Parts: sequence; C-alpha cells; structure tokens
Amino acid sequence: MERLLVAMSGGVDSSVAALLLKQQGFEVVGAYMKNWINEDNVIGHCPWMQDIDDARAVADQLHIEFRVVNLMQDYRRLVVDYLLDGYQRGLTPNPDVMCNREMKFGVFAQYARSEGFAAVATGHYARRVEDDAPDGKCHIIRDTSSRDSAPYALLEGADKNKDQSYFLALLSQAQLREARFPIGHLAKPELRQLAADAHLPTAHKKDSQGICFIGEIKMANFLKTYVPDHPGPIVRATDGKVIGEHRGLHYYTIGQRRGIRIPSNTDDKAYVVTGKRAEDHALLVAFDGPEAPGLWADECRVHSLSFLGTAITQPGRIECRVRYRDPRVTIEFIPTGNGTAAVKFDQPQRALASGQIMALYRGEQLLGGAVFA
Repeated sequence: MERLLVAMSGGVDSSVAALLLKQQGFEVVGAYMKNWINEDNVIGHCPWMQDIDDARAVADQLHIEFRVVNLMQDYRRLVVDYLLDGYQRGLTPNPDVMCNREMKFGVFAQYARSEGFAAVATGHYARRVEDDAPDGKCHIIRDTSSRDSAPYALLEGADKNKDQSYFLALLSQAQLREARFPIGHLAKPELRQLAADAHLPTAHKKDSQGICFIGEIKMANFLKTYVPDHPGPIVRATDGKVIGEHRGLHYYTIGQRRGIRIPSNTDDKAYVVTGKRAEDHALLVAFDGPEAPGLWADECRVHSLSFLGTAITQPGRIECRVRYRDPRVTIEFIPTGNGTAAVKFDQPQRALASGQIMALYRGEQLLGGAVFA
C-alpha cells in the first residue's frame, strides 16, 4: 500500500482528504506547509498558527503522524516574488495557480519524494483518472508514438460549484502522476457531513478566501506593503481626456469597477478599467458596457503553454476558462510555436488581462493552461 503525504492546511477539505485515505488503508502522514507567517505585519488576518493547531488536531483525531514543513524561503522566491514582479509590470498574476505548480506539486512534492512518500495528496476538488473514465466522458489526448506518454488525466471536480481544476492548469504530467485528489468526487455538503460524522475538529470551520497560504489579506494591502506607489493619470479611453490621478497601476486590473474613485456624473453608468498604458503609467477607463474600448475581446494570444498530456500542435476547437469562476467557453485554438497560441472566442470575452491564466479543456477534462499575453 502506498505511503502518502497529505498537505493539511487546517481546513475541512484537506482534513477529509486525510480521513478518506486512511479509511482506504493507505499509510498517511499529514504535513502543514509553512509558507508565510506575516512577518512584515501586512494588514489582514494571517491565521497560520491557528491553522497548524487545527491541522494537528485533525491528525491527532485520525491517529496519524503530523509534520510542519518550513518552505518559507521557497515560497517567497517562487510565489511572492512572481506576484510582486507581475503587478509591478502591469500584469495580473495568479498566485494560487503558481502555488500549486511551484509549491504543492513542486517543492513540497520533492520533499515528499526525499522522505520516501509515493505521492502528495491535497484537498482540491478535482479528479485524477487513469485511462478513459468509467462513464466514457473522458477521452485522454495521447501521443500514439508512446503508449505511456500520458496515462493520467485530470477532470473537473464533481461539485461544479467547488471545482478547482482551473488552479491546476499549469501542472505537468509528471506532477499529476505523483498527485492524489481524494475528495474530487464529493459535493461540499457530503464532505462536511463526513467530517462531522468522524468528529473532525474542522468539520464546521469556514473556508479560507485569502491568497494561497498567506491568509485573508486584501490584495491592495499586500501590494501597498511591498510595491511603492507610482502615481499616474486616469485617462478616459474614448477621448483621451485626463479625468483624475491614480496611486499606481498595480492596484487595478482590467474590468475593475470599484475603487477607481472617479465619479461618473450619471445615475446609470459607472467607469470601468479598460487598460493600462506603460509609457506614461496611465490608467485607461470608460463607461462599462459593450462599447467600452478594449473591454471585450473576440480573440487573444497566450504564451507559456503547458499541457497535462500530449501537447496540442494543430489548430482545433476546444474549450477554455478565462477565470476561475467563469464557465467554459468554446474557442478555436491555433498553436503558433514556441509555447504560444492564438485563441478565437465563439463569443466575446470581458476583461482579459495580461498575466491571467487561461485553462484549456475538452469537456470535463483539463488539457492544460497558458498565460494571457
């Protein structure tokens, strides 16, 4: 039987992941990834000590070994620096996607291998399957020249309200081989009930809504601590008129409506961010709607393509998700070489921002992901 290391965050999802694996007969060890302790006193709630206590209490309840693995230096280098660099360059990075690729299934998985574990398990709502799924809905894209090129596929979580496959879009097949997602087949209410039935201390704990392993900290407060303000003009995109001043482009993202602090002078219209102009640090805004310049896109380009299985090298029609909570939409996917592709949407998409992650799908199967250019 495999020996598995479960990433226990102190939440109910990873608690039930450990519970199920133990019930299935695996040799289970729990570990808290100590990535961030709010040592710089960022304004916000960073409950790492409580999370460790909660994770340890669950491990005690399950009678499994529990460890705290200090990965703070790696997290700062691989996730926080990526986040801050992206915002300083006018991009919209996704720390949760990067945390999964570089930390949970990167540095943490390397630690697991060095300690003799067969795989890392997490509380993600996603399903790892081998070959075709039993219901016939999963058709793995294979490299016919190699029978073992991509034996595993990743499907959306069964609970579509909780599906987290989007955040796994940049994983590789090698990482997927060593990943386990024990709760992907469950709906959240079922999971809560399992936790309650097993008397787990986290059964009724609220879900975290913060930055991956940092806590419930507002992004603006986080950025304010590490990125100097760089004021610039707020420019109306329709006529080029300067209508205000902002503190720094890193505080804004495309499609943002709140916090611009520019009155519309009308009762039924509101300004929305439509772009950023690097040369003069201008924030471009327009009245929200289908006519707002730059807000809607029929096509885009992506780079840094990553596939969970065989790479797509020929044009074809697949689906994508442009943000975590957005539905899958049909696209024409046109590879252009060197890890780039052109994407044409069947329906215009709103507020696409450079640096965001696009997840690629065929039905429920996650094919991979890319970064908006």
